[in-house]
Amino acid sequence: MSGHLMNTYKRLPVAFVRGEGAWLWDASGRRYLDALAGIAVNGLGHAHPRLVAAIADQASKVVHVSNLYEVPEQERLGARLAQLSGMDNAFFNCSGAEANESAIKLARLYGHQRGVEVPTIVVMDRSWHGRTIATLSATGNRKAQAGFEPLLGGFARVPFDDFDAVQRVAENNASVVAVLVEPVQGEGGIQIPERRYLRQLRDLCDQRQWLLMLDEVQSGMGRTGTWFAFQHTDVMPDVLTLAKGLANGLPIGACLARGTAASVFGPGHHGTTFGGGPLVCRAALETLAIIEEEGLRERARAMGERIVAGFRQTLSGVPGVVEVRGSGLMLGIELDRPCNELVREALEAGLLINVTYDTIIRMLPPLVIDEAQADQIVALLSPLVRGFLSR
Repeated sequence: MSGHLMNTYKRLPVAFVRGEGAWLWDASGRRYLDALAGIAVNGLGHAHPRLVAAIADQASKVVHVSNLYEVPEQERLGARLAQLSGMDNAFFNCSGAEANESAIKLARLYGHQRGVEVPTIVVMDRSWHGRTIATLSATGNRKAQAGFEPLLGGFARVPFDDFDAVQRVAENNASVVAVLVEPVQGEGGIQIPERRYLRQLRDLCDQRQWLLMLDEVQSGMGRTGTWFAFQHTDVMPDVLTLAKGLANGLPIGACLARGTAASVFGPGHHGTTFGGGPLVCRAALETLAIIEEEGLRERARAMGERIVAGFRQTLSGVPGVVEVRGSGLMLGIELDRPCNELVREALEAGLLINVTYDTIIRMLPPLVIDEAQADQIVALLSPLVRGFLSR
């Protein structure tokens, strides 16, 4: 391991040198089943031949020109995302944190344009929106925030999936201009709200002239079985943020807006040097085309249901298993105790997983997994969980 990298990650002792579909190989030639997909990034898996060809073709033409000029690939991507989401326009940047930063700035400017002196955004416990100072301030994870004070003001925090708490904020804070929420909390432990929750938030936002801003950085791009998780409901957001699976590993984020929110930003209000370049936009367009043409949204739904059913069967009645839950290929197994050691044990067994909030095994497999690979995830992990809980 290099001594010239900042000590910001507790890296596992493996380096991957090649991938194909849902598989990765390390430097010694050992194969691993990837049930994490680069933390929900590699929806198409690894080295998808169509995407590889598109990236190579674009790289041979032009990679970056800056936003001082028209970028045809960016215009096509904006139009395609608007078509898929029902939103009106898009701003492109390089990451999920930047997409959420854009949304926060948009909400604050929206508030000032309405005469609100100190605009406030309602955010949720256990949420994750990024590691910039603004998105960290919005994030509901005290461990991640510790040591980076003073955090930004302008946020009112409430429990996730508790509409009454949002109503109480509405009654006591006249400065609120927006709600920022994940339709499914990923880093928070695959927390899935009641079906009526987004509808209740939408109705309240309409009554109060607030913006409903949905962070779909992790839940978007087909992962839950629809293009975006909000499409499991009849709710439309005013602002939608995307990243992770949008270009299958190339750095791109997007902040989409609709209606009044779509006209808040004007020239000079926001910008980016690298965001929305020809290469990443071409990769995103190809990624969207592959998801559509290969039926990967439908596969995510079916494989997610298969994996959840498998774990519920193999872990039924096991003391210490709190819940198995999932939405498409956002999957979680909650235990009654910290289980971080399972990440290394799974690695040794040839399976890549993650643990979040200390007690929740998180899996985010690529959308391309097949039935055999879905069953193998269950077969590899279930005995590890049972063995861990029996110790």
